[in-house]
Amino acid sequence: MVNLRTLKKYFVRYKKKLFLGFFFILLSNAGTIYVPILMKDAINQLQSNTTVHTLLFYSSLIVLSSLFAGIFRFLIRQTIIVVSREIEFDLRNDFWSHIQKLPLRYFQNNSTGNIMSHATNDINAVRNFIGPAVMYSIDTGVRLLIVVVIMISLDWSLTLIALFPLPILSYGVYRIMNLIHEKYTKIQEAFSVLTTLAQENFSGIRVIKSYVREVNEIEKWKNLSKDYLTKNMNLVRIQAWIMPILLIITGISIIIVIWIGGMKVINGTMNLGEITAFIVYLGILIWPVIAFGWVTNIVQQAEASMKRLNKIFAEPYEIDDSEQTDFNITEIKGEIEFRNVTFRYSEVLPDVLKNINLKIPVGSTLAIIGHTGSGKTSLINLIPRLYDTTEGEVLIDGVNVKKIPLDTLRKNIGLVPQESFLFSDTITNNIGYGLREVSKEKIIEVSKIAQFDKDVETFPDGYNTIVGERGITFSGGQKQRACLARALAIEPKILILDDSFSAVDTHTEEEILKNLKQYMKNRTSIIISHRISTVKDADNIIVLHEGKISEQGNHEELVALGGLYADLHYKQLLEKELEELN
Repeated sequence: MVNLRTLKKYFVRYKKKLFLGFFFILLSNAGTIYVPILMKDAINQLQSNTTVHTLLFYSSLIVLSSLFAGIFRFLIRQTIIVVSREIEFDLRNDFWSHIQKLPLRYFQNNSTGNIMSHATNDINAVRNFIGPAVMYSIDTGVRLLIVVVIMISLDWSLTLIALFPLPILSYGVYRIMNLIHEKYTKIQEAFSVLTTLAQENFSGIRVIKSYVREVNEIEKWKNLSKDYLTKNMNLVRIQAWIMPILLIITGISIIIVIWIGGMKVINGTMNLGEITAFIVYLGILIWPVIAFGWVTNIVQQAEASMKRLNKIFAEPYEIDDSEQTDFNITEIKGEIEFRNVTFRYSEVLPDVLKNINLKIPVGSTLAIIGHTGSGKTSLINLIPRLYDTTEGEVLIDGVNVKKIPLDTLRKNIGLVPQESFLFSDTITNNIGYGLREVSKEKIIEVSKIAQFDKDVETFPDGYNTIVGERGITFSGGQKQRACLARALAIEPKILILDDSFSAVDTHTEEEILKNLKQYMKNRTSIIISHRISTVKDADNIIVLHEGKISEQGNHEELVALGGLYADLHYKQLLEKELEELN
């Protein structure tokens, strides 16, 4: 139970309710355990010419004791089980909060389905431990202790004989525990793979249908489902041994007690009331023994799940505010400088950026051109600290970005990534995602700048139209313009467009760039594009090649240079002329 120890802080948080629940357990068991004593006295009274009134008296006491136990049994669930739900709520929120702060690197190395499995199955397995497992562990432990003490007081030798099989049971359960832990870990891993496939299929359903791969995906799902079923059946086969073993051992104990206890009654060393109470107490012990096996199963599942969760909680944030953060910085102007910047995604991978030195003045526009894989996106990802530099530093307004509070840094940067992402929500809420208060006027204003307003007018519900998951109901160009409007809505001091017009026609692109020139006046803009028409009016243009700046200057200077930029320029001019001829 090493991994489950991390739940200690949650138990401490709700210790008052838990202690109250434990107190209710004592009271409930007191009522339950008192019943056999009343039965013993009632049977002994029946042997000595008792009256109806005496019989009614004992019957009433038995009913009251059972009612007393039942009431507190209800209160136990209202405290301990409720606490388990509250801890589940806290654990789920802590998990979500931690996931949100993890760096992009983590999400690139772990599948969405695997993370979803942690958030659902693993947390639910831990909740079962916090509630039922803890409740029944204490309940059965208290009951076992009290009942054994009373049984010893009735006949210590018979008690030892009755409890003799229990060590065998403990060893058997211990062996089964280890097997359950191993099998359940494999089941959770298989479920993660299954969840990943489901998530990928739902997200990529258009691709699947376009390539007529439905049958292939169905077969893939069947194979993974079969593997998941096989692993579950392996666990079920092991679990199936628990109850028979428990019942056989407890059954043997009862037979021994009836035989030896019966002989004691015949010999006169025990009376009928005592042997009756003894057998009832042994029957009461059956539930703790059964619960022990059931709880063992829950604990092992929770241990396996908590191990997986702890692995995530142990993941460092990497990119976060630190001791060097200057929280007095609340605004930025927008001057950007890359000073001797080298970057790689991991120690085992080659450098993506190599000794980059670049300065972008406030209010200027920088354009970045380069072949696929030249490091364009990697470069702009360093500005909002989606990644940190491997060597060198990135400065904004002369201050290292690591010293600027993350909230301040990112709320002043409008980033439109290559892959347009929209939430399954209204257009208004998608565009106003980065705003604390969404105003209709603001949404319409930025939509016009992004040339998206006319598209919205064609939708039946206008800005209240629900966007399909990931924007599936929009065209590529509509998604890009909606994402641009979202970035503009926060009025960023720095706007970064990462190939954000690839799905937009050239005429619409020209209109957008014209609008942006006015809107981004006195603000810094960075545009990544493969189209020369998109970047030609930029104040400064750099050409990235194999992670290095190979060319730099304005449009005229780079064309005159006759390098990679000029080749691309003439090639696109030729393509345009051919299109016009056709």
